[in-house]
Amino acid sequence: MGAGFSSCSHTTAFFAASTTLFPHKSKSNFSTFNPHFKLLSQTLYYPKPTKITTSRPSSSALSPINSGGRAEEMKTQEEKSTQPISDLHNIDPELIQRLAYDALVWSSIHGLLVGDKSEPRSGKVPGVGLVHAPIALLPMSFPESHWKQACEVSPIFNELIDRVSLDGEFLQDSLSRTKMVDAFTSRLMDIHSQMLENGKREEIRLGLHRSDYMLDEQTKLLLQIEINTISASFPGLGSLVSELHRSLLNQYKEQLGLDSRRIPRNAAVNGFAEALAKAWEEYSNPRAVVMFVVQTEERNMYDQHWLSTVLKERYDVTTIRKTLAEIDEQGVLQPDGTLLVGDQAIGVIYFRAGYAPTDYPSESEWRARLLMEQSSAIKCPSISYHLAGTKKIQQELAKPNVLERFLENKDDIAKIQKCFAGLWSLDDSDIVKDAIERPEFYVMKPQREGGGNNIYGDDVRKSLLRLQEEGTEENAAYILMQRIFPTIAPTYLMRDGICHKDHAMSELGIYGAYLRNKENVIMNEQCGYLMRTKVSSSNEGGVAAGFAVLDSVYLN
Repeated sequence: MGAGFSSCSHTTAFFAASTTLFPHKSKSNFSTFNPHFKLLSQTLYYPKPTKITTSRPSSSALSPINSGGRAEEMKTQEEKSTQPISDLHNIDPELIQRLAYDALVWSSIHGLLVGDKSEPRSGKVPGVGLVHAPIALLPMSFPESHWKQACEVSPIFNELIDRVSLDGEFLQDSLSRTKMVDAFTSRLMDIHSQMLENGKREEIRLGLHRSDYMLDEQTKLLLQIEINTISASFPGLGSLVSELHRSLLNQYKEQLGLDSRRIPRNAAVNGFAEALAKAWEEYSNPRAVVMFVVQTEERNMYDQHWLSTVLKERYDVTTIRKTLAEIDEQGVLQPDGTLLVGDQAIGVIYFRAGYAPTDYPSESEWRARLLMEQSSAIKCPSISYHLAGTKKIQQELAKPNVLERFLENKDDIAKIQKCFAGLWSLDDSDIVKDAIERPEFYVMKPQREGGGNNIYGDDVRKSLLRLQEEGTEENAAYILMQRIFPTIAPTYLMRDGICHKDHAMSELGIYGAYLRNKENVIMNEQCGYLMRTKVSSSNEGGVAAGFAVLDSVYLN
């Protein structure tokens, strides 16, 4: 999904890490790392204080850092290096000012940027109206055991999505009632049906996924919110945030007493670029390009340009950016299945648009989607991968004995099931009754991506009662999901140059890359992560929508 935050909650780069993000190009060797950029000096000055606001008093139970910047003397240096980040809520305000100022400078010179909403052209013209990406000032503490669990299941989910995508009957049957009441899902399914009728089979299949989780405070279980199979955003900027936090922890090691090595290396942009480049090689047309399908206005374009830059510099793969309307206007399907857009053959199509009804304001956009699906270009995602990531399919996979249809390994099945939160159809009358009586324990979800679509609290009760009263088939457009109650921790959030202290919760996204050519699995890897943090008083949490900020993980 574009820039969303899954929002199942309580209440809810050019210079960066040059050794990791930007090695020399190499078309044949995908493991070569030869950096040609060096980090700029971290010796910075502070002519102006950064504005800091506070939303609520900090907890007296938290251990402060004194004005001299040293932790309590009773703690050993080893203890300080692994202490939870939440213990640092009472950092001296002067130190926060310095950290915030350095974070803004670092973001500016390393490309941790988004378009400024106050500048009308910022979503259309690169370099116009830049502002630092919304970020957390310090990384969020996260248990290492749950981190390893999320990374371990990533390849299993990659394989699961691929196998589900090949089962056209399962997709069509599972979504048949949803199709009757959800016009957007219906149009996607019509394209899928047409591909099935024509015998269209994707021999080369590419998936760039992100599986999102929250850690439930009461049960201590890591529970999956959703898996994104289209436009899994922030592999570029998310990688940069990890490097920003590592830089700050190194620079202020004495004052903070934290170990930057506890922040996992985040090579999401490299993993996605490698998968796209390998897919391009499998297409076997050196003159073909990778086409990014983008929205008309995209203030998160720099996250996307990171991928384009790595593809060109490391693999010498050319990318172009086109909207759905431009593809309809310029696209031509040749008899052999080759898609030409303008005069360029398209080898790989990477969707960063097309996941929401608003991306299809006219029939032009739907014609473009069908045209691309009919072509021989490698789609990321194909229409079947797109449907495999819907909420209804997620709910169907959580039913007893359904995973066995797609996976043989019992250990793999058990690992995935351990991550499943409660998921129910609105046909389950007992669950619906309970949700009406206790709506605060449920989230009502439509078949939508991008954040900002879910229903919470008393609105769940009202919506369910309305559906019962109307007695239509509209309930098939929704699922019910267990509401997860994650840990709430104090943190510092930065947006528009303002550092804001608040209590917040986080969601961990694990990126996965999957590439298969017929029966040959070329790539199936966990390839980085995205941590998003939002204030605990917010139900929704889209970064681009203004609810959440980009963050990183501090393992404890």
